[in-house]
Amino acid sequence: MAVGLAVTATALVAAGPRGTDGARGHPRALPPAHPASVSGEQPAHTRRAAGSVTAPVRISDAATVRLLRPGDRVDVIAAEQTVPGGDARVVARGARVTKVPEPVEGAGDSGALVVLSVPRASAARLAGASATGRLAVTLW
Repeated sequence: MAVGLAVTATALVAAGPRGTDGARGHPRALPPAHPASVSGEQPAHTRRAAGSVTAPVRISDAATVRLLRPGDRVDVIAAEQTVPGGDARVVARGARVTKVPEPVEGAGDSGALVVLSVPRASAARLAGASATGRLAVTLW
């Protein structure tokens, strides 16, 4: 019976969706990051894919950030502030949300912070884009 279950599980994994980490609200189970972990949950900083870095990013629309949850995938879009009606471009695709910090009181209309796990090259593009434009996200 155990062999049958193992074969069935392997078949289900092989037939499952490719290139995704599961549906939103149904995250894939992750092994404990640390022997001292009692709950089995990993800290956000250890949920990065190989070759990725953690990038804190300020998104212009704070209300949009409140829709995000750790584990969500987003595209980050930059709109240049220097040109009215200027071009918008995607600066990071499929970035994984690792943390949505609580908003700081008195921050006014400065947007909201979200922490993303992205490839190193995307982190550099995000930093450059945030210096010259406004950032927005689209949720996968």
